[in-house]
Amino acid sequence: MPDLPSIHLRLWRASDAPALREASESTPDLDTQLGGADLSTIAGALEFIKTRLRPREGARHWAIVHAGRAVGNVGLSAIERRHGTAWVSYWLADSARGNGLATAAVVAASAHAFADGIFRLELGHRVNNPASCRVATRAGFSVEGIERQKLRYGDQRFDVELHARLATDPSPDVTPLSLLAPPPSI
Repeated sequence: MPDLPSIHLRLWRASDAPALREASESTPDLDTQLGGADLSTIAGALEFIKTRLRPREGARHWAIVHAGRAVGNVGLSAIERRHGTAWVSYWLADSARGNGLATAAVVAASAHAFADGIFRLELGHRVNNPASCRVATRAGFSVEGIERQKLRYGDQRFDVELHARLATDPSPDVTPLSLLAPPPSI
């Protein structure tokens, strides 16, 4: 993994729009992660940051920053206080993959969620995405089962492997990324 002090999590900024646009254009498989949003322009990327990546009720997203540039995202959504649950998502631009950044980001977001009273975190990945599975398991998420044909992209349906991590589970042996100025409460 690259030097951790130059890598951290922070809230998304308007100035990240060019990096988001570049990540979207250089990493075709992000289309499914970004909900098919049109990020072909800086204006489109800026709108996505303002509407989908800003802190809001039930969701928090952080830019994964390397050398001052946003190279990915880790998020918590479907935050439900009554049952203490949330959904974890993550993605990286192709140029930032393979260095453990997503795992360290997921561990950091998980620690933040647990410290804020969330008890159970869940995530899922297409069964044909072994890299995402490695991120989940290295970040301490246990496999819980397969959700058959849960996702549809175009005309094709995909099985999803569900993972979960509880606040009482052992912490993984992974150095989390620093979370700069976390939002008050998730």
